Amino acid sequence: MAAIKAIVFDAYGTLFDVHTVVEKCEKYFPTKGRMISEIWRQKQLEYTWLRSLMGRYEDFWRVTEDALTFALKQLGLETTMDVRTDILHTYLSLKPYREVPDLLKQLSRAYTLAILSNGSPNMLHAVIQNAELSDCFSYVISVDERKTFKPSMEVYQLAPAKLGIPKEETLFVSSNSWDAAGAKVFGFQVCWLNRFHQTFDELDSRPDFIVNDLEELADHLT
Repeated sequence: MAAIKAIVFDAYGTLFDVHTVVEKCEKYFPTKGRMISEIWRQKQLEYTWLRSLMGRYEDFWRVTEDALTFALKQLGLETTMDVRTDILHTYLSLKPYREVPDLLKQLSRAYTLAILSNGSPNMLHAVIQNAELSDCFSYVISVDERKTFKPSMEVYQLAPAKLGIPKEETLFVSSNSWDAAGAKVFGFQVCWLNRFHQTFDELDSRPDFIVNDLEELADHLT
């Protein structure tokens, strides 16, 4: 296996906790926050896959808004545009997982770091800046350049093209097993970041190794 020169991270669910939104949802809909968040996230992912298959791309901000609208309708929760917008904007300030800031700074001293995400450019730059992580990444790459979503092979190709580092010398890290599977099919070395002890998808592709957080990733690399 080739030596790793670059580490490319997924963003949502990998570095940033998508369920940060629960608190804001609870503000408007007490006791419903977790349900809203879980339906919202599932539909957000489903809509990326469906839009890719249908060839009807919209950027991730629109997809995220549509998924929130669905979640509220599904739960029979009526609201105003202002409330929906306030909840939606939580995505611009999602919290990084506890170990992420320190470990990214550590890893950035030894590797070229990048993000490759479904997020739109404005969403990614906002969440990274709000978490004060801008200095950690040499590249922030959005699928918006290809107008389709992961796990399209066209999207993964953006990373070696931007970084100038062969895919065989690049480690891709994602908490989403379907994303890790897609990255492995593309030809990256792959780490599945399994924070919540889930089961890997049956997609005829396996990660090279599995960790529970970035601390374990750093230990594995050293």
